[in-house]
Amino acid sequence: MTEGSVTSHDVARIAGLSQSTVSRALRDDPRVTPETRERVLAAAASLGYVPNAMGRNLVLRKTRTIGMVVTDLGNPYYPNLIAPLHDELARLDYRMILFTEQVDGEQENADERDRLAGLVDRGVDGAVLTTSTLDGAVPRELQRRNLPFVYLTREVDGVPADAAVVDNALGASLMAAEVVRFGHRCVAAIFGPENTSTGRGRERGFRAGLRSAGVELPETHVRRGPFVVEAGQAAMHELMAQEPRPTAVICFNDLVAIGALNATRALGLRVPEDVSITGWDDLPMAAWDICQLTTVRQSMHEMARTAARLLVERIEGRAGGEPRRVLFEPELVLRATLGPPPA
Repeated sequence: MTEGSVTSHDVARIAGLSQSTVSRALRDDPRVTPETRERVLAAAASLGYVPNAMGRNLVLRKTRTIGMVVTDLGNPYYPNLIAPLHDELARLDYRMILFTEQVDGEQENADERDRLAGLVDRGVDGAVLTTSTLDGAVPRELQRRNLPFVYLTREVDGVPADAAVVDNALGASLMAAEVVRFGHRCVAAIFGPENTSTGRGRERGFRAGLRSAGVELPETHVRRGPFVVEAGQAAMHELMAQEPRPTAVICFNDLVAIGALNATRALGLRVPEDVSITGWDDLPMAAWDICQLTTVRQSMHEMARTAARLLVERIEGRAGGEPRRVLFEPELVLRATLGPPPA
């Protein structure tokens, strides 16, 4: 009998058990006693039997595939989540596929549901959501379809699910305190989108931190936009035209901060001698000598790995009933772009 021709029926005959018992033992069914499972494994080993993964998945109605939703693979932010998520899922014997559609915040909810069908129709066992907006339809539709999902970096009010997120308000308040400690009183901010939990949380924390220090943040010194370089560049040009001109511009994303740095170079301003700039995320480029960006570090690698574990536990029925929320603590990273205000 060749290795390729061995079936579970052959294993059952050698083990003296029914084929259904053998199938249950090979997929770690808790109804099978440890003694019976050892008996089946010994028989399978003696025959050189290797279970067919595809067949097992069909029986279990599982694909062992996870869908990850991102917006733009060209964005340097996402590889810092994709790589560790992929590696952790592989360690757990799952594979990952990427969906790059603008599934949240770009279209009406009906269109979002149409595109969601593309995610569900691929036969994934669960999804990792990184792009959710507070009013987005995707989490609500996944919940309606009973497809397990986990929030990574962003959350949605009123749609409970497992989540791996950073304490945005805390990180922003820490940055506010540091800016004030350096002596800045005329401060500007480039916040993220108001319809995201990250944008909302960071704005709340920063404003609270400034208030506690008795520093005002006038609306003329506030800009909001997507977390992209172009948004930071455009906002910085506008803010530097304000009177009085801010001595520190706090950006709530490293890409936005890099756009702001580009704008200061175009305007002939020095950082931090003429204006200080800070970011958020601590992307690898933030530490480059050309940037040396003061920023807030969030543990993206560990957040991604945690999200993978939360989702797999949920899919495999090991998570219990209530959603779990793992909250990571942010860390200030002080580099060269934050200094005292100009004399």
